[in-house]
Amino acid sequence: MNAPRRVLIFQTAFLGDVVLTLPLAQALERALPGCSVSFVVIPAAASVLEGHPAVHDVIVYDKKKSQRGLSAALRLSGTLRGREFDVALVPHRSLRSALIVAAARIPRRIGFDTSAGRVLLTDRVPYRRDAHEIDRNLSLLAPLGLKDPEGTIVPVLHPLGRDREAVDALLRAHTARVGGFDAAHIAALAPGSVWNTKRWPEGKFLALARSLRNSGIHLVLVGGTEDRALCGRIADGLEGEPLNAAGELSPLQSAELIRRCRVLVSNDSAPAHLAMGVGTPVVTIFGATVPAFGFAPRGPLDRVIETAGLSCRPCSIHGGERCPIETFDCMERISPNTVLDAVIQIIRRPDSPAGR
Repeated sequence: MNAPRRVLIFQTAFLGDVVLTLPLAQALERALPGCSVSFVVIPAAASVLEGHPAVHDVIVYDKKKSQRGLSAALRLSGTLRGREFDVALVPHRSLRSALIVAAARIPRRIGFDTSAGRVLLTDRVPYRRDAHEIDRNLSLLAPLGLKDPEGTIVPVLHPLGRDREAVDALLRAHTARVGGFDAAHIAALAPGSVWNTKRWPEGKFLALARSLRNSGIHLVLVGGTEDRALCGRIADGLEGEPLNAAGELSPLQSAELIRRCRVLVSNDSAPAHLAMGVGTPVVTIFGATVPAFGFAPRGPLDRVIETAGLSCRPCSIHGGERCPIETFDCMERISPNTVLDAVIQIIRRPDSPAGR
């Protein structure tokens, strides 16, 4: 077949999933110069794609609120039909995703063989459970005759000038308030997660923060609006010295703030993927989930912290509201000192970023 001119990437999962799908667009940009790549994403993920040189258009699909229901899905299909896409790449494995691109009459619809809507796809690619999510997504290029890029590929985020200005203003205001805040020696903490069993306990994050502050490292707390209260309690435990940026910035602005940090400590959640996208080393703490699912960091300085040897792990693919066996050993057994040691090792490496 002729090389596609217009490609749609349909990924309406969480923010972190969208970041891990970006290498698809990056690979298409390199392999097919002149090919136009569009994304369908949920509102919370749209801003992270702004200004990306490999993304030509972002179509927002508010599937849980304003565009909920079958009629809205069919309207979206009509909109997509008018764009005359040649190919749809569908890493999201829901029936709805496959139904929308099929109803849009996109000639080639490529997704995974585990998709709930696989019968509606023209090409089904094996879902490699033993692969990293980035590499799984890149395997969707195979039906187009495109090979996976060689070597380790990571998403690359591109904060805009206004994102840098927003972070500059936030840091200036915080420095003026607390005094002595050295913007060249910052560590970021991301204690939140959509799933409770993926959260390292708040008290452990606070103990880590105290140890980092005693080591001369300044701190910022990052996350979404839903993490504001949690981050606020940790900041209050340190007399407000950390900058609580949770809920204050867009995802791309948060990425810019993380870019300026020496290291990020995060649960298995979106901030860890934002850090990968801006080249900041990350210490990722895994509890209910495991790195083998394919969502671990993959940078040269990145570290994974987990409790090995528990027969109950993983307890689910995403995490849950509470520990099924009511021990929460996977997180409770991870000490602040263990995480602190990993952070200090990264910071002291001569090739570690330093407030770039």
